[in-house]
Amino acid sequence: MTARNTFAMSPRRMSPWAIAGLMLLAFEGSIVAQTLLEGLARPIPRRSMRSTSAFRKGADGKHDPRAEPLGTTEPLSNSDARDVPPGQTQTVLDVRGPGLITHIWFTFRGPQPTPGAPRGAADHQEMLLRMYWDGRERPAVEAPVGDFFANAFGIRSEVISLPVIVEDADSYNCYWCMPFRISARIEVANESDKPIRGLYHNIDWIKRDSLPEDTPYFHAQYRQEYPVEKGEDYVLLDTRGKGHYVGTVLSVRMRSPAWFGEGDEKIYIDGEEKPSIWGTGTEDYFLSAWGLKKSKTPYFGVPVFDQRGVGTHTSSYRWHLADPIVFNEGIKVSIEHWGWLSPDENPDYRAMGWNEREDDDSSVAYWYQTGEPTFAARAPHARERRLPSLDRTIVYAKDFNGAERHGSGSARPQALPNLYAEPLRLLISATLAPDFGRYQATLDGVKLGASMDFFAAEIASREVHLLDFWPEPGTYTLRLSCVGKNPCSEGVYLGIESVRLRERRPTGAVSSPDCRDLSALRAYPKTRSVGPRPSESLSARAARERDPRKPRDFVRG
Repeated sequence: MTARNTFAMSPRRMSPWAIAGLMLLAFEGSIVAQTLLEGLARPIPRRSMRSTSAFRKGADGKHDPRAEPLGTTEPLSNSDARDVPPGQTQTVLDVRGPGLITHIWFTFRGPQPTPGAPRGAADHQEMLLRMYWDGRERPAVEAPVGDFFANAFGIRSEVISLPVIVEDADSYNCYWCMPFRISARIEVANESDKPIRGLYHNIDWIKRDSLPEDTPYFHAQYRQEYPVEKGEDYVLLDTRGKGHYVGTVLSVRMRSPAWFGEGDEKIYIDGEEKPSIWGTGTEDYFLSAWGLKKSKTPYFGVPVFDQRGVGTHTSSYRWHLADPIVFNEGIKVSIEHWGWLSPDENPDYRAMGWNEREDDDSSVAYWYQTGEPTFAARAPHARERRLPSLDRTIVYAKDFNGAERHGSGSARPQALPNLYAEPLRLLISATLAPDFGRYQATLDGVKLGASMDFFAAEIASREVHLLDFWPEPGTYTLRLSCVGKNPCSEGVYLGIESVRLRERRPTGAVSSPDCRDLSALRAYPKTRSVGPRPSESLSARAARERDPRKPRDFVRG
């Protein structure tokens, strides 16, 4: 019986276990609400303060952070955002304690070109957020703005959770409590070659007379491995001291087909040699099951999931709010990078779910502790944070956009030049639209999988993965032929943005005779065709494919 069916049944037919589960959920929800609201009925010492980007008019008529907010009928009163030039840093909070930061809000322009910024603007992965407590030299928080707010890869994503909320993917809020005794300084560094456009901020804090001596401080640290180190678990945090671990953001760019998410979390408490906290899989650590999909809940979620495939992205968050991981002498938080591989990347040439993978990982670890942390990781410059391109060849459709290539008549097959004798994935970046048709792909006359339906109710872009192969150097011809349309489509148009050949792994795959050229595809066409249908939903794909934790003779994506 599925959970959906259980909740759809009338109470009379529910099992005692289902009724008990509902009562437990309701009870837990009421406790959380009570805990959040009960404190409002108690006295709160001292007073509230705010640091804001509101316009403050100086003697020269320009913004002066030392002046009072303008607050007049002058249009300048609404000039509340600051541009931050490339290479410069904007201090958004610099106050004396004791105090407790209770809320941070940012917003800024997106990276897209505008009339006022024809080259575009910095994206949130290129902005580095640093927070310093009590005048310490090393920042307690060091992470790209996007990643700190569970927005990885420079992609703006909506997050609706308890400590972090990014509403409509452009208002960045966090509610982590951040105490400090002597001072607090927060800054945003622009590490892009483009300006930050329109940076707004409001930072709310409570000024206190004192803090308890054993108050732990808030920390968050970004790190990355492009690709992950072979033979070693990926480490999110390794520090000595006393405190509790409260959250993880983990982002993975896949370099191989299949699925990355079988690796277990392994958490070592107080210097132990073997982890006493050992998980059952990456998707399980992020409180999902049988894979991941886009989601947002108070305690866990997946803001980015753009399908399974070479070069695709997944970013997940988990907050340990009701279940902090407590340590007294130190903690090491790590996760394995194991999962499924396709046969031509497995030494035994078979598809199986327990292989060490070499994907690109990045993370932010969140924790509280007393004393100075000993974690050696530091955030690299934005140049190093940008993921290296895996595309060996890109043919852009705009380069073939002449009038002679449109309208009725016979199609002109386009050649893919400069192929390499190495494992590559052939894919197209396509547009989906209400009036687009169904098309069949062939390469040198060899059919590549099933026909592709490019219909969608709203215009969107999506990668469509076609083929893994080891091409010999030479020229190949890709052809897309119209074979009809979706019953809901208004036409049979086709929109191709680019054709790409993508690198499969950083160290190369296992050479196997039956995947080196198109002859195997002619004999066994399904063994090398990959990828979901372009307009297929995750639920439809899950129903169509086999259980991903059981061996299968064909791995998609």
